[in-house]
Amino acid sequence: MCKYTRGEGLLEGFLAKKRSAKANSLIKDFHRKGRILDIGCGSYPYFLMTVDFKEKYGVDPVLDMSKIKNGKVILKKLDVTEQKLPFADNNFDVITMLAVFEHIDENKLKFILSEIKRVLKKEGILIITTPAPWSDRVLHFMARVGLISKEEMEEHKHNYDSKAIRNILVESGFKKEKIKKGFFEIYMNMWLAAVK
Repeated sequence: MCKYTRGEGLLEGFLAKKRSAKANSLIKDFHRKGRILDIGCGSYPYFLMTVDFKEKYGVDPVLDMSKIKNGKVILKKLDVTEQKLPFADNNFDVITMLAVFEHIDENKLKFILSEIKRVLKKEGILIITTPAPWSDRVLHFMARVGLISKEEMEEHKHNYDSKAIRNILVESGFKKEKIKKGFFEIYMNMWLAAVK
């Protein structure tokens, strides 16, 4: 059985697939001819294994390289809160952070977003999915009863609304008018898409 995240949870696979589907729907066809980077791709990079892209890269501090049998995805064990992204400027057409933003300390967000902006190509897109603030109590309950990973929930550092995340993106150099946002999973999760 494939583990999508650390810890256990009956709905982890289902939710990983929903996040992946949302991110996939926000990617334009012309981007798929280039490179994608998934930051925080997880112990098993489900999204990267299923998304259609010419070149696929993933970084995460908890990668289990023994699970990866597909040579079409280039993975690096890396903690983006402590290290610069090991890629050239203007390198990626798409960068994703699926259920990652809420795990990053507030004081490290600007560093990470400046690195993302550096390696993202002009007209490239950053896609973020994160729980909506009002879903916090529901998610903690779901973790207590074993529906989602307790380990993952315990690592949430904040639960910003989409306006606050948009403001952080703007402070990091993204233009307000090039940021779109919305909800999915019955308004329990948010997505943001920022074009460089």
